[in-house]
Amino acid sequence: MGSDLLRTTCELVGIASVSRAEAAIATRVEQDLRQVPALAVERIGDNVVARSSFGRERRVILAGHLDTVPPFDDRAPRLEEDRLWGLGAVDMKGGLAVMLDLVNELEHMHADLTFVFYACEEIERSASGLGRLVRERPELLEADMAILAEPTACVVEAGCQGTMRAMVTLVGRRAHSARPQAGVNAVHRLAPLLHLLGQYEPRELFLDGCRYTEQLQGVAISGGVAGNVVPDRASVTVNFRFAPDRDVRDAEAKLRTLLSGGFDEDRGDSLEVVDVAPGALPVLEDQVLATLVAVTGQAPQGKVGWTDVATFSGLGIPAANFGPGDPSLAHTPDENVSGAELERARDVLRRFLSGDQPD
Repeated sequence: MGSDLLRTTCELVGIASVSRAEAAIATRVEQDLRQVPALAVERIGDNVVARSSFGRERRVILAGHLDTVPPFDDRAPRLEEDRLWGLGAVDMKGGLAVMLDLVNELEHMHADLTFVFYACEEIERSASGLGRLVRERPELLEADMAILAEPTACVVEAGCQGTMRAMVTLVGRRAHSARPQAGVNAVHRLAPLLHLLGQYEPRELFLDGCRYTEQLQGVAISGGVAGNVVPDRASVTVNFRFAPDRDVRDAEAKLRTLLSGGFDEDRGDSLEVVDVAPGALPVLEDQVLATLVAVTGQAPQGKVGWTDVATFSGLGIPAANFGPGDPSLAHTPDENVSGAELERARDVLRRFLSGDQPD
């Protein structure tokens, strides 16, 4: 069975699906789902939703995003014995393969299932395919619980941190580069801001026994006019990953405090939030989520990244992350997943969804 999962994952990895270009993989997923008579399948853009309707007492969502980050090179996926290497193997086509495998066992499940395959998770929140479903077809997302098949190394990762991107822009005054004393170099003014970013010490806290570690990184820099001009404007884009005990307003206030020594609004400098998504608190007191944790046989952990657990949390649906693959390999050139990891994730979810309780 692990080889079947690995083969499906390899096929999915072989379908390029960088954000905003998910049509081909959405078609593949849709075709697979329409072969299952017990599922009602709908496609909304490049988002595919399939629902069983056996009239069972509980409904569980299994969700996963179809897109990947841009490729590092043009290498095709490669199989080496029991291991697959390639972009998206971990984040998160291994999880998608597990979801597609589970559609074949609907009659054994103790809950009705909703499978949600959606586009544009890896980019700005406003483009999210899941967000489109929330806005246009919220009835498709009604459920008692949601599981995001994100890579977690087959451990339940509870909640998730929030994410905020902000652009800090510093101003100067143009001058000829041969006479810099006549101007103010905005690029040079970035030095204190970059120093603050480099010296940032992460905040760490525990919620429901799960550790969350905040992070602050400069992720892009821009500025300059011409090779002979002192620049009058320079910007740094920062990414703040904030713990789920902060709301968006508190996170922005904290970010401004952390960077206050690096920009001066009285001089015309600015900090503009360009994208933000709130986090989600762990809800491990939920009985159904607690059962999933028990089936894994491992202690839960906090999700240090952002996932759409936050979206489901905002809808009032208890949610957690669980899926195959080492999350530390996501977005790296070394993404790889084994058949054993895929099989482990599939078996845990199958046991949980079929009501096979741990001893």
